[in-house]
Amino acid sequence: MKCIIVDDEPLAREEMSNLVQEISALEIVGEFSSAIGAMEFLKNNAVDLLFLDIEMPTINGLDFAQSLPTDKLVILTTAYNQYALQGYELDAIDYLLKPIKKERLAKAITKAIAYQKLLTFHEQKNTFEASNDNSILIKSDRKYYKITFDEVKFIEALKDYVVIYTRNNKLITAMNLKTIHQKLNSELFIRVSKSYLINMSFIDSFDSHTIYIDDAEIPIGEIYRNDFFQKYTSGLL
Repeated sequence: MKCIIVDDEPLAREEMSNLVQEISALEIVGEFSSAIGAMEFLKNNAVDLLFLDIEMPTINGLDFAQSLPTDKLVILTTAYNQYALQGYELDAIDYLLKPIKKERLAKAITKAIAYQKLLTFHEQKNTFEASNDNSILIKSDRKYYKITFDEVKFIEALKDYVVIYTRNNKLITAMNLKTIHQKLNSELFIRVSKSYLINMSFIDSFDSHTIYIDDAEIPIGEIYRNDFFQKYTSGLL
């Protein structure tokens, strides 16, 4: 996977470069101190993944990420955690807080590689085909999968696709989150951000900003927060 590093701080670029060079699956093809330099490079060079700092002069990382084509994967890097939700709503693969730990970077890269493989494999449009009162039929990997609602833990939007996480599987299909939300049981499923639908029965715990399901940490969007709290807590009373 070809990647570039975009950060206006020379020391931060060097530290990231040193970490990335230890991962054989990645090849660094460029390092840039600004989004403008990276934009020019992308016009004539193939890049799969961008490590993108957020606070940069002229064009910040969030604005740059929003302008990228859908085939570019982004891992945001920053010293400030207040940008986390904005990063996820831009469909960033991950959000890393500086100083970046080797183990945390490895987890983000593993996710990026897995998504790239899924997107590469799904060249033909896979779609939602049908539904009934307690199940959906999904076309994925050139096969049809019947999935009951009670086995779906959560659904994540990934650019032009959704990733459906079940008890025993992870399926990707070409549709948007709004479309699949309309087909699901509204008593079980609730949208908690621009990028996530969750099955409330799988929630392990939550706080003001994050829902925890197994080892997944799902951000709660500002405009969805009150609706989630009201609906989930009413089901407990």
